[in-house]
Amino acid sequence: MIIGRWLSTDVDVLIFDEPTKGVDVGARAEIYRLIEELARDGRGVIVISSDLPEVLGLSDRIIVMCEGRKTGEMERDQFSEELAMEYAIGGKQA
Repeated sequence: MIIGRWLSTDVDVLIFDEPTKGVDVGARAEIYRLIEELARDGRGVIVISSDLPEVLGLSDRIIVMCEGRKTGEMERDQFSEELAMEYAIGGKQA
């Protein structure tokens, strides 16, 4: 419902914070479809999520933070769970 209201406004960038937390599998798939459609339509979409598979599946670029600071950045061709986790625990610095 909230997402529908946002879409009725003319915005260039949308920020989704934990967009699928606590929703069922069907709603999750619909939210992913909507986010991908928004990006295809040329809108900027920022997804903040602690769900690593979600981030890997939705993103073109991932910025990882640890304790409030940027610890890594990956482009799609660099995506891996291992590298993301290394950045997330503050081990490897970008």
